[in-house]
Amino acid sequence: MNIAIVGASGAVGQELLRVLDQTDFPVDRLTLFGSKRSAGSTYTFRGAEHTVKELQHNDDFRDIDIAFTSAGASTSREFADTITRHGTLMIDNSSAFRMDDDVPLVVPEVNGDDAFNAPRRIIGNPNCTTIQMVVALKPINDLSPIRRIHVATYQAASGAGATAMDELAQQYGQIVRGEKPTVEKFSAQLANNVIPHIDMFTDNGYTKEEMKMFHETRKIMHAPSIAVSAMCVRVPVMRAHSEAIWVETENPVSVEAARQAFANAPGIVLMDDPANKVYPMPLDLAHHDPVYVGRLRKDLANPNGLTFWTVSDQIRKGAALNAVQIALHLLKKR
Repeated sequence: MNIAIVGASGAVGQELLRVLDQTDFPVDRLTLFGSKRSAGSTYTFRGAEHTVKELQHNDDFRDIDIAFTSAGASTSREFADTITRHGTLMIDNSSAFRMDDDVPLVVPEVNGDDAFNAPRRIIGNPNCTTIQMVVALKPINDLSPIRRIHVATYQAASGAGATAMDELAQQYGQIVRGEKPTVEKFSAQLANNVIPHIDMFTDNGYTKEEMKMFHETRKIMHAPSIAVSAMCVRVPVMRAHSEAIWVETENPVSVEAARQAFANAPGIVLMDDPANKVYPMPLDLAHHDPVYVGRLRKDLANPNGLTFWTVSDQIRKGAALNAVQIALHLLKKR
């Protein structure tokens, strides 16, 4: 396979390089693209040096089979036709096309075969918080269809990029030195704080991040009537998102049945032994692939409800790994 990464110098682009290598993805030729600023940078992949090319409107994608794009929605929109013109499959990590009817939005553990219906040669990689949640919802939904979801997310600084991680570390240093913390990447100081504000607010009082979870979950799960309500919060954690999830199913699902379903589900690791302080935490699980599930119990406010806690690395499963898994799913069944 001839593979391209668009946005190779970014956090997700760098993670894509690692994931492609670690999954033994069949790469015959690798081409890296970036902005004018990052063009000329070099990265090593499987022992060979690769130089980043400037992304331009030309025929650079003529012989490329799959392009993993992670350079932002505006870049994806501008260059989609250039990338796909000669038949290249574009697996896009931005929000540009996620809700387009003719672009499948895919999480392989949930709706992998949707990837085969991509008439525009574009497949959407969902938002990181949505990916994490729907992987955990799938085994419950298989037991009884889910009617309603409430979710509170606890999102790491890395979800806003490498400079956001740097700012969080800088703020803690400034606090220790008695200095006023620098606030540039977030709407408020993140160190020693939590911020109930991720992305822009919409007219209904929810942020775009929260509405992504609403719309994307329905599309991925083929459930246009499912009710989803999200509260997305930035927390002073470097990497890996956490989510508290409440679900209501059509019929009651026992904790025992749900536990067994989680234990057998692909992409999930059950960490649920609270008596021995075993439950998922981002400090332990950054840089890991699965979605980790714990704190499973009945919802005391709903006889048809369950509640549980999940943790997953949003740069791995929430972005780069999911994109590569989409490609692997297609290759396995071609």
